[in-house]
Amino acid sequence: MPRDHWKPVAGEILFSFPKQSLSTAAMDTPRSILIVEDEPMIAMMLEDFLESLGHRVVGTCDSVEVALGFVEKGGFDVAIIDVQLKDGERVWPVADRLAEAGTPFVLATGGYVEAPPEAHAAAPVLAKPYTIDAIEPALAQACGIAT
Repeated sequence: MPRDHWKPVAGEILFSFPKQSLSTAAMDTPRSILIVEDEPMIAMMLEDFLESLGHRVVGTCDSVEVALGFVEKGGFDVAIIDVQLKDGERVWPVADRLAEAGTPFVLATGGYVEAPPEAHAAAPVLAKPYTIDAIEPALAQACGIAT
């Protein structure tokens, strides 16, 4: 039975993906990543985490409009998108466009929100505040790395 709402715990990964099952190749694959996050401090922390894991951040967006522009241009492997941006703006149009383009993404959430649309229910979810240990498994799952 699908949940109507999420209430993630800080650092919780809302999917079953044991860390020890990640292959060394999955952990060592550098990716180019788009961040969609409206909180500047959270975005900077995520950029630092991603760079320390060997990834390259291609852009950080704080609105759906800007994010859609990045999606149209392409040039990144995966996106991490906050489900609710400033002024209650929902990121589902970005998730829809990413899915249409075949670009994997991770949903990020910092609180009690409605469950994602059915089309995105299988996307990996990261709870805020992020932990560096939770990021790599979520990216691997989004990118379909076999374990």
